[in-house]
Amino acid sequence: MSYPNTETGAHLRADETHAFWTIFVLAFVFLMVFAVAASAIGMHWRTMLPGAENAKTLVSGVSASVHTFMSHLI
Repeated sequence: MSYPNTETGAHLRADETHAFWTIFVLAFVFLMVFAVAASAIGMHWRTMLPGAENAKTLVSGVSASVHTFMSHLI
């Protein structure tokens, strides 16, 4: 839920809110821990995370997955 900006009367975009960034950071940390743990034991984690199938690096795969997850929330 966005709150109107009291100075201009305009609504904040979703990516400007504190709640958006809190959910984004929590999801990124959770999925990063999952991806690192899965890589450590030899699992193919990219097939389990939506959006990470074609990623070249761990961070880009997790980032793609978090962006996919966040697009379903908004």
